Amino acid sequence: MKILVTNDDGIFHPGLETMVNVLQHFGEVYVVCPDKERSAISHSITLRNPLKAIQTSLFSTGVHSWMVNGTPADCVKLALEVLLKEPPDIVFSGINIGPNLGRDVYYSGTIAGATEASLSDIPAVAVSLASFENTNIHYQQVKPLFYQIAEVILQNKIPKGMILNINLPYTSKELCRGVKVVPLDMSVPRYRYVGLNDPHGQLYYWLKDEYQQLSGLAKEKDFSALKEGFITVSPVEMRGTQKRKTDQINRWFYHFNKNKEEFFHV
Repeated sequence: MKILVTNDDGIFHPGLETMVNVLQHFGEVYVVCPDKERSAISHSITLRNPLKAIQTSLFSTGVHSWMVNGTPADCVKLALEVLLKEPPDIVFSGINIGPNLGRDVYYSGTIAGATEASLSDIPAVAVSLASFENTNIHYQQVKPLFYQIAEVILQNKIPKGMILNINLPYTSKELCRGVKVVPLDMSVPRYRYVGLNDPHGQLYYWLKDEYQQLSGLAKEKDFSALKEGFITVSPVEMRGTQKRKTDQINRWFYHFNKNKEEFFHV
């Protein structure tokens, strides 16, 4: 099995190393990651600057790895089109520092890496960790949780056009309460702009992550399940359109098309 790994925290991040170490038990691992942190960059790609892919030897023998001066989506697209001789069987993106929940699917570079693979009909998984302490995380505690999740995923088949968004609680295997397959809670405004004055009285706005202060969360959705100590698995469909809704919108413009001369005053 060929496994491609990417992330948005950069190729030097310890969460990436943990993911690679685990996935080596299941197949041949390839790594293509940004050369530095590209968090919250969503699904952007690099249009007006050249990309450079530098092969590295950061990981153990047998892991082919490149760092790219681009985004997570760049990394996966470049891997599929140029760097890898054959497409991988699956793509994993992570392990991201900080959870990706609800509306984060629209902001997250971690999820974008998985989404880019899904656009090429390659099964993909985004994995994040519910911790914000970049320097004090004990990844040996995280490894057993990710290993067990990866083992189950690799024994099954992710439906086409779907990615799995996974969040791990920062806890031991013994204290983890299990796995919940839950929908994204899109009702939660996790990030809010707050105004701060500089020493000269100029007002600036910064995004504040209010994850730690969230309460009253909807039951059986990703935010609440993760806070309760469960691993959350959220299937995310990446379909561009749905026929029933397309037909519905098409009816809006029935009279427009029937009487277009009148609309355009021809």
